Amino acid sequence: MPTTGDVAVVIPARNESDRICATVAAAAALPGVDIVVVVDDGSTDGTAAAAERAGASVMRHARNRGKAAAMETGAEAVRLLETAEGRDCPRHLLFLDADLAESAAAAEPLTGPVRSGEADMTIAVFSDRARHGGHGLVVALSGSGILRATGWRPAQPLNGQRCLSRAAFEAARPLAPRWGAETGLTIDLLRKGLRVTEVEVPLAHRATGTDWRSQLHRARQLADVACALAARQPGSRAAPPTRG
Repeated sequence: MPTTGDVAVVIPARNESDRICATVAAAAALPGVDIVVVVDDGSTDGTAAAAERAGASVMRHARNRGKAAAMETGAEAVRLLETAEGRDCPRHLLFLDADLAESAAAAEPLTGPVRSGEADMTIAVFSDRARHGGHGLVVALSGSGILRATGWRPAQPLNGQRCLSRAAFEAARPLAPRWGAETGLTIDLLRKGLRVTEVEVPLAHRATGTDWRSQLHRARQLADVACALAARQPGSRAAPPTRG
């Protein structure tokens, strides 16, 4: 990929060998994107090899460390690539889920407000069937917790499709651990007075099932979101974000 753009895509991934190639290809074609980093977070399948074949730079965690750690590893990989380039102006960071597949091609609206300087972070609001899905109890906990902490409730508080300026990402570090990352990001940036905008996009990923593994996943999410909120007791309220 020629390094002439201003957006780097970071894709945390675990056991997504069946979709990662399509996700990487779609992300790499987005306007302004010239780096795609996949962080293989302890996969036991061929995720890393498939991502490399698709043209991504791949970082690997020897064991599963969670989404927040993968996001931070990916952002650090981008920084190191920029240092090697001798680049002075850091790229914006577009975080995408590994299972978006071809729908990742519709992520461009997330980058617009950040690239133009109108927002410090955008949060995706899925416009298709995914809008009606989600993890009800976890979504409710995250949304109500963000509301108490900031005075604003996002439409989809757990949505991982987000674009941030590098300055915004650094302002939010360290991220809340594991699945608490998105909840913590939103609270921390709003409390620091940064601008957050929601953007409706026609993205879609694999729906979470109802088997015992899916229920265990929801339980882990619930615990991580609860921990992120507990570490961020309500304080001063920020101005409500906008909907793009």
